[in-house]
Parts: sequence; structure tokens; C-alpha cells
Amino acid sequence: MAAGHQGPGAAGGGRLRRLQQAQGRFLILKEFFGSLDDGTKVDIWTVSNGGITLKVLSYGGIVQSLEVPDRDGRTANVSLGFDDLADYVDRSPFYGALIGRYGNRIAGAAFTLDGVSYEVSATDGGPNSLHGGEQGFDKRVWAVEPFTSGTDTGLVLRRTSPDGEMGYPGTLEVEAVYTLTADGRWRIDYTATTDRPTVVNLTNHTYFNLAGAGTGTVHDHLVEVAAARYTPVDATLIPTGELAEVAGTPYDFRQARAVGSQAVDHNFVLDAGLTDRPTHAATVTDPGSGRVMAIATTEPGIQFYTGDYLDGRPHGPRDGLCLETQHFPDSPNHPSFPSTVLRPGETYRSATVHSFGTA
Repeated sequence: MAAGHQGPGAAGGGRLRRLQQAQGRFLILKEFFGSLDDGTKVDIWTVSNGGITLKVLSYGGIVQSLEVPDRDGRTANVSLGFDDLADYVDRSPFYGALIGRYGNRIAGAAFTLDGVSYEVSATDGGPNSLHGGEQGFDKRVWAVEPFTSGTDTGLVLRRTSPDGEMGYPGTLEVEAVYTLTADGRWRIDYTATTDRPTVVNLTNHTYFNLAGAGTGTVHDHLVEVAAARYTPVDATLIPTGELAEVAGTPYDFRQARAVGSQAVDHNFVLDAGLTDRPTHAATVTDPGSGRVMAIATTEPGIQFYTGDYLDGRPHGPRDGLCLETQHFPDSPNHPSFPSTVLRPGETYRSATVHSFGTA
């Protein structure tokens, strides 16, 4: 559990430090957010550019807040989260977190690589591993550095994941760059290298409500996903291996339609596949506020989750939705899926862009 329940500006946290400001275009601030039980301090960074304000914790690389304007220019936080560090430590459903080493599920919390079997941290209330294990990247403190480049500004997050952490082989050097652009885009660039063969699948787990966090459900949000196929799953949400057509199923979002009451927690096989540059993956529109978010990615899949299991403290079921760009769940156990294997001398690269505007 985290020590100190203070949020930004509370006792010990009022030492707000201005790090960069350039002609009013963008702003980067650093503030104390709280401390973990072992005394490790956690900071919250605020980055503003292009009409967007992003708040990120050094704990878990968590997006604590994402403020964007509506059609009338009024800003609101469209990302679900907590005000208190202890909540992120004790009970967060991965709100806004940087996920690794392996985003999504691995069946039986085990896989074989180059003839060697590995057992990884089992989670998810059963035999499988979810989002990197009990102490995945979302539970680790990251080194954070601000940067500015031309009209862009943002944060560089770095961490070394030691060999054997949560059962994964290889020392993994990881970098995630959160960039805000002057034209209203939030870009995430991931890179990683390893000293032993391993598997890697990094993503971000932000829950979005474009009407504003705390305003109610996302039932009326319109969602379009550029995917003609998806990966059906078994009772424990592990892919069967089939790449099924969405046509004639409840998972056909090729034309924008309201989320409604349909429960979704599936990986969609993006039409563009694995690409070198971010390609259109999905669009979300809130008719009430007019906010629109378009997602482009280099990844071959996107996990669409309608937030049905949020516990109501403070956000309840369907108060937000996730669109996690990724390789497919359980890829290490499905040779026919795009590979998530990373070897020494190679560099893992992944990029996702969230573009914000209004209808």
C-alpha cells in the first residue's frame, strides 16, 4: 500500500517546479504525488500542448488525466483514474497504465521459446497471466525526463526490467515516449532491447470517456474499428486461434455505431496489419460533447474493452472504454499469430497516435 494519501499540492507536494515553458505554446510541470511504503517518491508530471493537457505518474507510467476541449472549447478530463496513489497501488483496474512485459493474456501463465519452457506470474483470478503479472510494468516506478523538440513536447519514461522478472527471460531495457504535438495529438513510442530471447508486447490501458470522467457511461459513444476479423476466445478469454469474420456478429464495428449494452473484451485483427508507420485503427465519437478521438498504430491488433467490470469506486461498469493497441493475446502459444519474440541485437518498436478533434 502507498504511504501518504496526498495528491498534487498536498503537504510535502506543494513544491511545484516549472521545468520548461516556451512562448506559451507548451508547458511541463513536475509535482510530488505521494510515497510508496518503501519510501520511494512518486511524481506527477503535467504536460500541455496543442490544447491538450496530459498528467502522468512516474508510478506505472500512468496517465492520471487527459484534458481535451469539446466543440465549444471547454476542456474536460477524458481519462478515468484516481486522485490518490494508494488507490493505484491497491485496487486499480490498470487505469491509464503502461503495460508490460506482455500486454493482455498468456494461457496457463506459461510459454515455450527456443525449446525452453518459462512460467510467468499467474494473475487474472485463475491460471492465466494478465498484463505482465502481479508486479508488471504498471506497478513499477519509472525514470522520467521531459523534452521539447520543435513544436512537440513530452516525457521520456525509462526502466530496466531484470532477467527473470515475473518469470520473463532476459534483461529488458525499455523506453516509452509520450509526446504532445501542437496539432492536438498524443503519441506513444515504445522501444525495447534484450540480452536474451524473450517476448514483448507493450501497450497503454487508458479508459476513455469523451464526455468527461465521472459523467456517466459510454453507452452513447460511437465506435468504429477498422477490422474485418477478430480473435474469438474461450471461457477464460484466451484466443482459440481462429481469426473469425466480424460480419454477422456483435463485434462488427466497421461502421461507427453506439456501444450500447453490448459487452466487448476482444482483440480485433486490424485490416492494415503490422505496419512501419501508424495506420488508422479506430475512431471514437461522443455526440454530446462533439469530442472525437482517432487512433492510428503500427500494431496488428487492438483490444476493445467496454469496462464492464469496473467496480464503481469511483467509476462503475461502462463508465469508460479501452482501445489497447497490441499484438494478439497469447501470441507466444500461437505460432500462426504475429510473433512477439525479441532477440539480442533487435529493437522492439511500436507506435500509437491518438488524434483529438471535434465533430
